Amino acid sequence: MGIIRQPLSSGSLARLLMLGLGTASPVFAEGINENIEKALNVGGGKINIDIRYRFEYVDQANLPEIAKADMIRARIGYLTPEFHGLKAFAEYEGNQDIFSNEYNSTWNNKTRHPVIADPQKNEVNQLWLSYSGLPQTNIKVGRQRIIFDNHRFIGNVIWRQLEQTYDAVAITNASLPDTTITAGYIWKVQDVTSRTIGMNSPIFNIAYTGLPWGKLVVHGEWLDYDNQHESFPTRTFNTLTNSTQTVGARFDGATPITDKIKALYTAEYAWQEDYAENPKDFKVDYWLAEGGIDLWGFVFKGSFEELGSDNGQGFRTPLATLHAFQGWADKFLVTPPDGVRDVYGTFKTSLYGLDLWFVYHDFRDDTGSIRYGEEFDVQVEKKFGKHYSLLFKFADYNSSNPRAFAGNVDTQKWWLQAGISF
Repeated sequence: MGIIRQPLSSGSLARLLMLGLGTASPVFAEGINENIEKALNVGGGKINIDIRYRFEYVDQANLPEIAKADMIRARIGYLTPEFHGLKAFAEYEGNQDIFSNEYNSTWNNKTRHPVIADPQKNEVNQLWLSYSGLPQTNIKVGRQRIIFDNHRFIGNVIWRQLEQTYDAVAITNASLPDTTITAGYIWKVQDVTSRTIGMNSPIFNIAYTGLPWGKLVVHGEWLDYDNQHESFPTRTFNTLTNSTQTVGARFDGATPITDKIKALYTAEYAWQEDYAENPKDFKVDYWLAEGGIDLWGFVFKGSFEELGSDNGQGFRTPLATLHAFQGWADKFLVTPPDGVRDVYGTFKTSLYGLDLWFVYHDFRDDTGSIRYGEEFDVQVEKKFGKHYSLLFKFADYNSSNPRAFAGNVDTQKWWLQAGISF
């Protein structure tokens, strides 16, 4: 079950519990929440506030030091009232260490510590203008969130302290029956390390909900990264290798068996090859098959996800919310040269007001002949009404073959988190 070289500090746990009590107490006075909500409605628009404390602990077998980080992320924005179909939104976010600062943030020189990709930065997270004056159409221009489906191909990486957002134009139309069409063009990405990356990338997503058994989605992403090398104190990035063209289809649904039992199923396929100025030459496939059952709120799923490889290149999804896939230890943020096949089982439920989530992963190459390792993941979350939450999360990755790809080593992570959001 991995390694623990140093126990989680009682001080960090105590700090989180004190924050938790602070967040929980307003639940007992609904009037306070209502007064806060009313106070945030200003000038016909709305102020949003999101504050998140997190302690993160990482023990990685190939590094001499443990990473520990106490962080508070604050996000505040203002949405204007609508005027002749026009609305605007501006949002600031910043992340600040408050106690422990013993981690590689990708901006500092602490390379003896594992990476926790949450640097101390302040930035404009969103700044956009939208127009909804055309029938069943919305046009949004500026720095914005873009999320397709389950975040596998385009997401906002909401798990990290700093969000991933896009300088883009996005047009959404729902004039066809049971159909939502989104088309966009991205010219810049601001990622979770506060790094700005240029690109020229058209994207589309068409979702059809008129089928009796579920939703069908067709999507495409033509990611043309700028020819730039970005040097950081601890890493060097060559973004051209992420230039890819991808087209895929996804079917996702649930069918009631009885009033309290549902069958769950998902199937997805995507094809990808090099694009624009990518110096590599490859053609790869993506497969997902998932089946499960919801029994009175107890959800069991078995899943198979494969990112193929060709010519030493694995299937890439650089704009995904990667933490949500292939284990929370984040060992597969970059697909290995031999691809990755992830066979995993999931159990989710809610008991006594706690949301519980357990996952087991078995990782191999895309042929199934090379075993990379296995991972156990656990998450427990408690929500207090609409605005407050506490969370504990744990990931334990056990490597079976450290030589299979760079960084394939035993890794253990803990998170403790408290959030307030209005």
